[in-house]
Amino acid sequence: MVYITRALVDVLLDLASDADPNRVTTGVSVTPAGDLEGAAVELPPETPVFTDFFLPDPGNAVNAVFGVDLSTPARQAQGRFVSHPVRELEVTRRDDLAEVIFVAVPPWGIGERSFGAFDRRGERQPLEVIDASPPEQSL
Repeated sequence: MVYITRALVDVLLDLASDADPNRVTTGVSVTPAGDLEGAAVELPPETPVFTDFFLPDPGNAVNAVFGVDLSTPARQAQGRFVSHPVRELEVTRRDDLAEVIFVAVPPWGIGERSFGAFDRRGERQPLEVIDASPPEQSL
């Protein structure tokens, strides 16, 4: 099972909608369930829940050509988000691979036909969206 917060899904879908008809790809990271606030689901404290994303850099030609995010250290992003404005809800050869890949397609919304989680082999994974938030951080 892959867990993601509703707030993160909403932000990722907004990014995809704003970029349409272009693709968006960005790293997403986890927070242990025990550190979350307002969790609607009782999860073991060590369960990873996707809570945060890294701002995509649409102006970076290296990222656009090679599909590599050089600005985000690999250990900080346990997953990837990609939007497919004109494709099916699946992982493609053009997508950056990660342990978990979230894919969204129009219409931009939460649903089995529009948003899904996949493993690096492209197999769909069970997904649960939870109402929780990571602890507040200061800069």
